[in-house]
Amino acid sequence: MDASHIRHGRAADAAALARIDHDTWSTLHAVTPRPAVAEPFFDRHAPEDHLVAEDADGTVLGYIRITPPSRLACNQHVRQIQGLAVAAEARGRGTGRALLRAACAEARRQGAVRITLRVLGHNAPARALYASEGFAVEGVLPGEFWLAGRYVDDVMMGRALS
Repeated sequence: MDASHIRHGRAADAAALARIDHDTWSTLHAVTPRPAVAEPFFDRHAPEDHLVAEDADGTVLGYIRITPPSRLACNQHVRQIQGLAVAAEARGRGTGRALLRAACAEARRQGAVRITLRVLGHNAPARALYASEGFAVEGVLPGEFWLAGRYVDDVMMGRALS
């Protein structure tokens, strides 16, 4: 992987992460409208909910967001991936895979025993990546979203962290 470092997010990453979110937006993976570059990136999630990949000169290449799936005490043993984006210039170099592995390690460090995510059914590249890292389909909501003129399934995937 070209990214030399994966670290926890910092408030100073907001502009770079907002740019990546804007530039990588696609109905292949997004159900919300394209974010404006000026939108605050850390609106609902804190910087520390993110792991950030950067290259040797400190250029931000991507991020992954991991959080508890709810505030309920009864499922604090689970972490959920709620966003993954890699800048176009870093794709195909293992950055996404490295972020995914780092997220699993961070979830373990936080005491989680499971990690889950949701992915759109037509996002074959992401589904293949997740499957190659041990994630299995645990449920499907058929036709959950209407995107780009067609119904798209919402696929739930998860894996144990042991």
